Formats: sequence, C-alpha cells, structure tokens
Amino acid sequence: MIFKQQQALFSVAALTTLSLLPASALFAWDGIVEKQVFSMEDFTTQGGERIPELNVGWEAYGELNEARDNVILITHFFSGTSHAAGRYDPDGEPTGYWDAIIGPGKPLDTDEYYIIASDTLVNLNANDPNVTTTGPASTNPETGEPWGMDFPVVTIRDFIEVQHALLESQGIDSLHAVMGASMGALQAIEWASAYPDKVDRLIPVIGAGVADPWILSRLNRWAAPIRLDANWNEGDYYDGEPPIAGLKESLKLVTLDANHWQWANETFNRDWADESRDPAQDINARYAVEQTLDDIAAARAAASDANHFLYLVRANQAFMAGHGESLDAGLAAIDAPTLMLYSEDDLAFPPESVRRTADLLEEGGSDVTLETLEGNRGHLDGVVSIGQASETLREFLQ
Repeated sequence: MIFKQQQALFSVAALTTLSLLPASALFAWDGIVEKQVFSMEDFTTQGGERIPELNVGWEAYGELNEARDNVILITHFFSGTSHAAGRYDPDGEPTGYWDAIIGPGKPLDTDEYYIIASDTLVNLNANDPNVTTTGPASTNPETGEPWGMDFPVVTIRDFIEVQHALLESQGIDSLHAVMGASMGALQAIEWASAYPDKVDRLIPVIGAGVADPWILSRLNRWAAPIRLDANWNEGDYYDGEPPIAGLKESLKLVTLDANHWQWANETFNRDWADESRDPAQDINARYAVEQTLDDIAAARAAASDANHFLYLVRANQAFMAGHGESLDAGLAAIDAPTLMLYSEDDLAFPPESVRRTADLLEEGGSDVTLETLEGNRGHLDGVVSIGQASETLREFLQ
C-alpha cells in the first residue's frame, strides 16, 4: 500500500529525549499515527557483517504504562510495513492492515496496551515515503554509493535483534505478547525462541516454524523474474533503469500465492478485462483476473525495490526457529503460551506445516491453541479476516 502523507522523522537525539520521559507522557493514541525513526550507529548481523548507520521506522498505538510491561509487539508480513493500525491523515480513514483488532475497545485494546511495530531491515517498500529501512537501496556511508548487492545478507533473527534494540531504547524489557502474520509470524516465533524470558505470549498468524523445501522453492520462484530482467544487472541498477518489469512479475506471484483459487474464481469468473475484446480472438486481449493482478503488481512496484525483494526472499528462506541447526531445539526453547491462527486453504504456509509446528511446540512443553480463520482468500485471510479471532485474541491476551 502506498501512503501519500509525508513521514515525520525523528533524530537520534529526539529519540533519546523521548526515552527519558515518564511513561505516562509517551504516545497516548488517538488513532493518528506519528511515524518515527530508530537509529543505530552500528549493527552486526548474525553472519558477522557490520552495517553502519542503520535506520528503521516505527509507530506505536496506546500508552506505555509506568511498569513498561503492557507492550504488544506487532511484526509485519513480507510486503508489509509497520503501519498495522490507525491513519496518518487526521481527516482520513484508518489505513492500517489490522485496524479490525487494534484500537480502543478492540482485542488489542489501545486503552490497555502499548502496541508497537517497526519496519524491518530490507523492507520491500523502500520507496514509500512512510517507510524507513536500511538495505541495498540505502547509501553505504563508507562509500557514498548505494549498497546494492554488497549489502550483508540479513535474517529473521537480525530483524528481531533490531527490534530488541528499539524496545531497549524505550526501557522495555518484556513483551505482554508478540504477534505477526506470515513473515511476521516467523519473527514472532523467533522472538519467543531467542528471548523466552521476555515473551509472555506468542501469536503466530499464518506462519510456521521453518521454511521447508516447499516454501524454499516457492520463494525461489518469486525471485526469478527479477533476476531474469536485464535491467537488474546483478543488482547494480541505481544509476540506471530499475528492473521494474521483473519486479512487477515477482509481485504478481506474491499476490497470487497469498490468495486462493476460490477468490479468483468467485471474483472474476472468466470475464474479459475489456468487454469489447475477446481473448479467444485477440492475442493481446486480457482476462479480468490477469489485468487485476497486473494492476496490483504495478501499484506495489512503485513503492518497492527489487534488491530489497531478493534480500527478503533470502531472509525467509534462511528461517528456522532458533536460528540454529535443529527445528526441535529452536521450538523447545519457547516458553510462552501460544495461539496459532491459520487457514486450512493456505497455499503459502500449508496447514500441515502449521500443525507440525504446533505439535513440536507442545512436545517442548508449550501450551498451544490452534484456531482456523475462514474465508476465500487462503493465506491472506490472516490479514483480511483477522477480526474472526477477536474474542479468542481478547481472552488469550487477558
């Protein structure tokens, strides 16, 4: 989603000042989002590589209490941002992807909880004015040029280590819950595995504990159109024409895999994109579903960066809970009650992988609740149908 409002940027000094204010003065939420920036002078990746001058955007909803223990961290999906709830424009409608469950009186009640979300490293939406992220499109301060493919490989664990530093900067040492959808579920699981003493509740939505070979292959398919675009030029395109054609095709695959055949069939039938042009008689004519997927991809591509897409693919491919060599050990480290929300029609994270993760969590001693989300969107029901789980979420968080 592309947001037109201008981003409000905060300096490191301003963030330091905010972190010293009494908790009652912090970020009481009235539905209007103030986007902010967290900076680190240096960050070392899990692979031992150094990233100088790292920046990520973040936003929060609700008020941090005096004990700083009412925090819910929201981790976002592959093509998402930190904009989980609220609106940037005071006169506009809410535009957050989980507005259905975040807000006053809702399951993630902003009158009770301090809800915080951040843009990840290598965020896909590097060209969105409401996103701040460090990645291949960023300037390497040591060369004065875009990083390109010299940017270090980053992982889901790296994402959460940056989030951990962001929380520490606000004096937050524990999480009432961590919750995320899809790639956000991977981050939530990794949080609970890496910091079991800091996570009280775990809520992975439409995600599992490992990128298995099926997921690895689908992610490889997502990346292929970018690499086949001549303008990609091995990632060196920042002084020339970006690989927009390949990026659009990659984003089209993401959109298709995030949905389900029921959605396509019920929404489009076999309609033509142009009622006057029959695809059976005109090789250049389109079906409505084709045109819609192209339009969605074109809109997303305008805010996205192709190299960031490839780095996100690799971060997801590399994921295994605990960032080690054993899925069993990574999940056994988790010590939080867990609510897993998923779709039986998910084509991205098949339900069998979700149930296997739940079984391994239970074998490791965690209390696990599984609940399905209904709808015709498959994987995407974890975002658009999340309101179905409102009562379950409310009870789980209490």
